[in-house]
Amino acid sequence: MGRSKDVEECHVVLSEHAAEVAATELGAKGLQIPGGMKVHGDKTMQVPFASGSAKFEAMAIVPCSMGTLGRIAHGYSDGTIARSADVFLKEKRKLILVPRETPWNLVQARNVVTLLEAGAVMLPAIPSFYGKPKSVEDVADTVVARILDHLGISNDLVKRWKSGGEKEQA
Repeated sequence: MGRSKDVEECHVVLSEHAAEVAATELGAKGLQIPGGMKVHGDKTMQVPFASGSAKFEAMAIVPCSMGTLGRIAHGYSDGTIARSADVFLKEKRKLILVPRETPWNLVQARNVVTLLEAGAVMLPAIPSFYGKPKSVEDVADTVVARILDHLGISNDLVKRWKSGGEKEQA
């Protein structure tokens, strides 16, 4: 995804496992971060969005492991991601969590409920198929489009559903 005119500033925080998982899932291509995005590790608090005084509007954790989700649900701010999520919750700013692990056990389900009650948006990485995606990338884009929608970022990644049962072309 390129830079959107809807986005003033974008930061990426990589957990210690992110690069490893990306290499496994994406192969030699690995994780490709578009230019203009500021990249941080998960062991620093020297980022503006880890403070309530910084005016960031939204945060999305994609994907959000159940371990990270549990730490956020219980206020255990052991790194940049969890601390920043804690700030977004306390400041009543939009926090979107995108878990992809299934099935959930009861502890995980309760953590999800705790975060929903705290004001987080839970957006499981569940793709849609009514637009008849033609590739794995198209399937992934159905989830990405929903995340961008909730962040208030315009996108034309997917066919939109129109009233009357007709699909709008992307």
